Amino acid sequence: MNWKQPKVYAVKHKDEATRAASRSGGIFTALSDQVLSNGGVVYGCVLTDKFDAIHIRADNEEDRNRMRGSKYIQSKLGDTFKSVKEDLDAQKSVLFSGTSCQVAGLKKYLGKEYDNLFCVDIVCHGVPSKKVWDAYLHWQEQKNHSKISSVDFRNKKDFGWHDHVETLYFENGKSTSSRVFKELFYGHTVLRPSCYECPYKSVMHPGDITIADYWGIEKAAPEFDDNKGISLVLVNNEAGEKAFEKVKEGLIWKRTKLEDSMQPPLKAPFPKPDNREQFWSDFENKSFEYVAKKYGGIGLKNDAKSLLRKIKRKIKRKIKKLVSKGGKRNTSTI
Repeated sequence: MNWKQPKVYAVKHKDEATRAASRSGGIFTALSDQVLSNGGVVYGCVLTDKFDAIHIRADNEEDRNRMRGSKYIQSKLGDTFKSVKEDLDAQKSVLFSGTSCQVAGLKKYLGKEYDNLFCVDIVCHGVPSKKVWDAYLHWQEQKNHSKISSVDFRNKKDFGWHDHVETLYFENGKSTSSRVFKELFYGHTVLRPSCYECPYKSVMHPGDITIADYWGIEKAAPEFDDNKGISLVLVNNEAGEKAFEKVKEGLIWKRTKLEDSMQPPLKAPFPKPDNREQFWSDFENKSFEYVAKKYGGIGLKNDAKSLLRKIKRKIKRKIKKLVSKGGKRNTSTI
């Protein structure tokens, strides 16, 4: 049974490569490593080569690593619940990760408690329409005269953890960074209708542990904030506490106050926007270019700024490398 109030932690993985490959601080990797090392299996969301989000089963690090990172579209579950039950009945340790509604759905499907099931849910802003996502990708392909080869929903490497910029890579070798889909997403018009009445927009979650980006860390624990990614960890029950204790050794962590972690999705559902019907009318009847400018306009304006920041960061990294190499040469001659 989950506690009335979770225990709250700020977390970052001690391994910098793991944290760099993770969208926030690497807590999912730490928890799933523990399960895999004991012969268990991990279920989570990955992005396919057609840029659909689906849940897969992983019994190795390579497949698990595909689950890292943000996917701001709904994941298709397929036969995942059935597969989870088969693994549980075979006495395998199972980590299932997903949105709160997916975790709740799995538990309802199973119909009973399993000691070998561990659930991790994410603090979810809402689930945007796949239809809009597909239209956005098609629009970008037309603009860049090439098929998309890969997508980074939040490019932490070039823009830092605090920024939210999607980067699209194309088969012709080009790439483009944009905030258009982000602006559509945070405008809430593209969310599923059920998201406006989500029962999990609170501190009460169905997972044993709930994870997210720790937005507000600069106030809660400013010494932690290096813009490389910090995980918010809500430990919801004894099972979550035991799991967290097992992985603490590989983490840098700090207990924080619940009130310092209260980002909007932990308070209440986002209200249905007044312009939602107008958005969908425009989406169905106008070009995506029109929709992008009208509803993702801030994103379009910021795209040029994003490019400039990206160039500046690349220049700084090159200067650092040159200085470092120069320092090493001088040291070797002493």
